[in-house]
Amino acid sequence: MTAPDAAPSASHQAARSASAITELLDVMWEHARHSSPRATTLSSTSQLRLMYVVDREAGIRMRTACQRLGSAAPTVTRMCDRLQALGFLKRLPSTDDGREITLQLTPTGKEHLNRIREERDTMLHEAINAMPPSQRHALAAGLAGLHQQLDTAHGKDHPAPRSRSVA
Repeated sequence: MTAPDAAPSASHQAARSASAITELLDVMWEHARHSSPRATTLSSTSQLRLMYVVDREAGIRMRTACQRLGSAAPTVTRMCDRLQALGFLKRLPSTDDGREITLQLTPTGKEHLNRIREERDTMLHEAINAMPPSQRHALAAGLAGLHQQLDTAHGKDHPAPRSRSVA
């Protein structure tokens, strides 16, 4: 434990900064989600998280999606009901076990996610392009290191998002 007037360590300061950025990004993502042409139809961040999981792992079993989200099956089932009604998601029987249900995004669901991602990417590009080159390089290196550490610590239970090139 540190003394009350001792300066926080560099790792503590970095964690605080990462947390603050995460909160700011959450607000930006919400803005992007609500500014989408179909924003009124997708009513919860949880539904969007489910769409991200299904996008990363097309054909994911319902049980696995529940684990990825840390949610109970009835909750995920209700989200799937809503997303299916919107035309964003389809449920299919598993090819190897008819009792299991698999999830896939529809083309409409993929298009919706792409619109949200494009808005987010635009916001990030604008902010990052305003940074001096040395800060951009440091950010890229730091984020790559953070991603590697988080992936190592939690990657088995939560696969990393697929890489997307952003122009």
